[in-house]
Amino acid sequence: MPRLFAALVAVISPLALACPPWPAERASQEIAVLAANIAEWDEAYHRRGASLVADEVYDQARARLERWQACFAGSAPSADALAGAGGPVVHPVAQTGLAKLADEAAVAAWMASREGLWIQPKVDGVAVTLVYRDGVLQRLISRGDGRSGQDWTAHGRHIPALARRLPSRGELVLQGELYWQLDGHVQAEEGGVNARSRVAGALHGERIEPATAAQIGLFVWDWPAGPTTMQARLDGLAALGFSATRAFSQPIRTPAEASAWRERWYRTALPFATDGVVLRQARRPPAGRWQAEPPAWAAAWKYPLRTALAQVRAVHFRIGRSGRITPLLLLDPVQLDDRRISRVSLGSLRRWRALDLLPGDQVALSLAGLSVPKIDQVISRSSLREAVQAPDPARYHALSCWTPEAGCEQQFIARLAWLSGDAGLDMPGIGEGSWRRLLAAGRLPHLLAWLALDAEALRQVPGIGAKRAQSMLTAFAAARRQPFARWLVALGAPPGAAPQAGENWASLARLSADQWQARPGIGTTRAEALVRFFRAPATEQLRAHLQAQGIAGFVDQALSGAAGSR
Repeated sequence: MPRLFAALVAVISPLALACPPWPAERASQEIAVLAANIAEWDEAYHRRGASLVADEVYDQARARLERWQACFAGSAPSADALAGAGGPVVHPVAQTGLAKLADEAAVAAWMASREGLWIQPKVDGVAVTLVYRDGVLQRLISRGDGRSGQDWTAHGRHIPALARRLPSRGELVLQGELYWQLDGHVQAEEGGVNARSRVAGALHGERIEPATAAQIGLFVWDWPAGPTTMQARLDGLAALGFSATRAFSQPIRTPAEASAWRERWYRTALPFATDGVVLRQARRPPAGRWQAEPPAWAAAWKYPLRTALAQVRAVHFRIGRSGRITPLLLLDPVQLDDRRISRVSLGSLRRWRALDLLPGDQVALSLAGLSVPKIDQVISRSSLREAVQAPDPARYHALSCWTPEAGCEQQFIARLAWLSGDAGLDMPGIGEGSWRRLLAAGRLPHLLAWLALDAEALRQVPGIGAKRAQSMLTAFAAARRQPFARWLVALGAPPGAAPQAGENWASLARLSADQWQARPGIGTTRAEALVRFFRAPATEQLRAHLQAQGIAGFVDQALSGAAGSR
């Protein structure tokens, strides 16, 4: 259905209900910015049929605006979403909105006082009124503001689903949804796929192409002057050729039944996109009493959010072991599906700079692969653009931060976490938390300082008792015995550094770029990286330390042989 947001009860995650801690001037600015954005979206949708943001994002933005206005006394009320959306043609029967039911408890409360209930999928399309006379389409009217709309009759006569002659006499008024026909569409997996926007765009154009018109279907969701009982209305619509209404209307008695149908339609293939279900009471007032506002006899229960409106609280930067800088947006927590989302990665500095995201900005957030949060769109920018200083990418690279000097803590800890991880030296029970404790206690002046720690030194570290100290020493001892090739991986050597038979650090360090390239799978770039790694002063210091510790592969063969001859 099109946007009826002024008439809908908005649903907002309880995680986002607190009032912002803004002074009055900041609040006024933020409210004005969001209100201007919403006004722009309304104009684009109602005047041009263009959706600048997804419907559920619009819902959340309008609800957020109204909440901010309630938080700060003296704020101007929200403009009616449908203000100016009306048109020159008056609906013969008002198009009602739909109240939204937030969850199963709200559904149960709504159903408790009603009987004779039915459920239908909430088809995601464009709501219209159709007027037939003696079976011939006379008027196709856009939803508009519910009282009047635009005349789309010329387009309607080219849409096969509407243009056919109906087996009826006299005047027939129907209300329904023009939708984009889809083949086996599963809403839970594919979302809305912009199906509604395709229909809206076609109907707002000057002419409608035959191929486009053939893709538009009609789901009749009400026959205002039809038979009194729901079953009779459904049978009558089927006799008129609108059999889909009967096929997708089911009687329900309990909230559990409503939930079951909602889940079924959400996860099984349908011929159209949907964004929830509609609960309908069979009995309703005469059509002449309908108003352009949510009625008491019908309500919507939307599907779980696929896109959440989230506000950026802060921008942090994570520096990985290779020196890669990853911007992280810290968000005011939002609920998305069954996940509580409070942070999202932007992947690279380039993307962060392209999006220009700063604290206070609002973004549309979804789940990639149903698990990883990602930014889909910048929705609104804060009026107060707080500058954020990103780390200098020139400072961080594959050979930086082998010691924890100022500015290097993140990369240094990331190196240690990799070193002790499954891909590295495989030290059970030793991860980032352990390394942070040792660093805070001043026990890690360089990457390999842990090799010299004994039980007494470990027991003096806050949070490490005698038993824990012993298990750490056991892991350290096992790490010493790891093969040379495993140590190279743990230290972060580029891929391709695996030694051949009889090779040690000294022999690998003597290889030229051409010699590296002669090995399978190593190209020019990788060869140059390997040369840099083995000859860098910082890694040479690591080699010297490991040689002093007697770690296999780091002891020069000549020295080893001399020691053995004594």
